[in-house]
Amino acid sequence: MEFFLISMLNGLSYGLLLFMLSSGLTLIFSMMGVLNFAHASFYMLGAYLGYTVARDFTGFWLGLIVAPLLVGALGALFERLALRKVHAHGHVPELLITFGLSYIILELVQLIWGRLPLEFRPPELLQGPVFTLVHDSGVNALSGMHLVWGRASAEACAVAACSPFPATRGFMMVVALLMLVALWLMLTKSRIGLVIRASLSHPEMAEALGHNVPRVFMLVFGAGAALAGLAGVIGGSTFVTEPAMAATVGSVIFVVVVVGGLGSLSGAFLASVLIGVIQTFAVAFDYSLVHLLQALGMELSAAARNHSILKLTLAQVAPILPYLFLVLVLIFRPKGLLGTREE
Repeated sequence: MEFFLISMLNGLSYGLLLFMLSSGLTLIFSMMGVLNFAHASFYMLGAYLGYTVARDFTGFWLGLIVAPLLVGALGALFERLALRKVHAHGHVPELLITFGLSYIILELVQLIWGRLPLEFRPPELLQGPVFTLVHDSGVNALSGMHLVWGRASAEACAVAACSPFPATRGFMMVVALLMLVALWLMLTKSRIGLVIRASLSHPEMAEALGHNVPRVFMLVFGAGAALAGLAGVIGGSTFVTEPAMAATVGSVIFVVVVVGGLGSLSGAFLASVLIGVIQTFAVAFDYSLVHLLQALGMELSAAARNHSILKLTLAQVAPILPYLFLVLVLIFRPKGLLGTREE
């Protein structure tokens, strides 16, 4: 039982990190129609800037605020000076220019911070577990389990199985849920959201009412980049800060956005959680097709048991599961799980 609970929490935390990334990409696409190929690079840039601020200036907590603002400012500057110039020429130039930006950011990161991983440690408050599940193996699965806030004592873990849940992952989950609520309230309940949606659907009318539509788009792009930078600070201190971190999650967040439905914030949340949980459990349950077929009572020959395909385990195929999910969704529901856009 504790294995299932910890695996579920790990899957949810990873899924919510994907949501923190995909929310900015969804915001940019739903408001501007731009599929930002450099979004994961802003995530990486947020991690490196957060590391620099935390190490050289005032610590992690100010870096958690300053780094996303810097990334957002750089994103707004890019939209103003480069992306706006090609916006009128369609999606292909937009995709190509953001593709080029992703490589520019990667090379700059390697020139400034080097190619090796950095030790971006979380603050002392987030070091260690937020809680520990303690399970006495000699007692019933439910009655023998209890939760201890923080780290369980060595005496308790000497006679029972202890499963700690890192505080960094708990913090990540809280921030992601707050981000979901804040974005939903801003886009649906505030004047800012009304102006943004009006600028997208009726730009001439919005300009006639005195709103600067190009500035609105610049701020939206900057806000999306800032959300990626915030995810970078949290993800970089939780996992690893290295030049490959953008490539690690870059393709997955596009899967999340497409599976959830292009432009759908709720769809991105649902797809992020599904993909995070599915991948985590696929890694945790390291069974092969041979085990599955034998569990179903099928008799296999020695040649079949040693076949390379049947010996593949769920952990080995876990990296391709999101892309398999993407293919199935595009075949059976091209709009995505909760998508409504026609284009």
